[in-house]
Amino acid sequence: MRLNKFISDSGAASRREADRLVSEGRVTVNGQRARIGAEVGEGDEVRIDGEPLRARTAAPGKRRHVYIALNKPAGITCTTEATVSGNIVEFVGHEQRIFPIGRLDKDSEGLILLTSNGDIVNRILRAEHRLEKEYLAAVNHRVTDEFLRGMARGGIPMHGQRTLPARTGKHGPMGFRIVLVQGLNRQVRLMAAHFGYRVKRLLRVRIGNVRLGHLKPGQWRNLTDAELRALVPEQAEW
Repeated sequence: MRLNKFISDSGAASRREADRLVSEGRVTVNGQRARIGAEVGEGDEVRIDGEPLRARTAAPGKRRHVYIALNKPAGITCTTEATVSGNIVEFVGHEQRIFPIGRLDKDSEGLILLTSNGDIVNRILRAEHRLEKEYLAAVNHRVTDEFLRGMARGGIPMHGQRTLPARTGKHGPMGFRIVLVQGLNRQVRLMAAHFGYRVKRLLRVRIGNVRLGHLKPGQWRNLTDAELRALVPEQAEW
């Protein structure tokens, strides 16, 4: 098994984070400093910062990993770095090591998914999946049909690429709803700014088939089996 997969299966980090830990010299296999792309077998001892890891196993009928939906309040940062004040891992305080699937910027609120399964993160976020993300936004000007058409049309330059077409609709006189299939950094805010609007509040209410529902800010729940199957249909076990 590849070392980064072993680390992700243990719940200690995603595969990408595992490779970073290896490159920083923080991972050893059988007492020797590990290298990127290393293979580990049964009986090998893997340590991160001197702490031994073991592949996670599940009791019959129970999931191996954690999958949760959180209503993230504004001010919480989507990072696993313990040195960052208000990081999302510390905020949730889960008994298992978890990390966010994707991001929701610090000033934004609403639905974000977290898991202990590092193997699943990239599969959910793959661009070809075109996973829908739905937001409600409050802005500083009255929302016009022209503004909504511009937001929906796509083609707005951002981070060296252009936005894809989106679905939009009014949500009150100074608010709108938008459904994206991209996940560019601060995308909704930058799209609105392109047309002279400032987003005052941004709430994500849906990711794929997972809805925020009645979760209050700061509350989280476990994903259902149906939600998991729809997010990653090719996954064999959870």
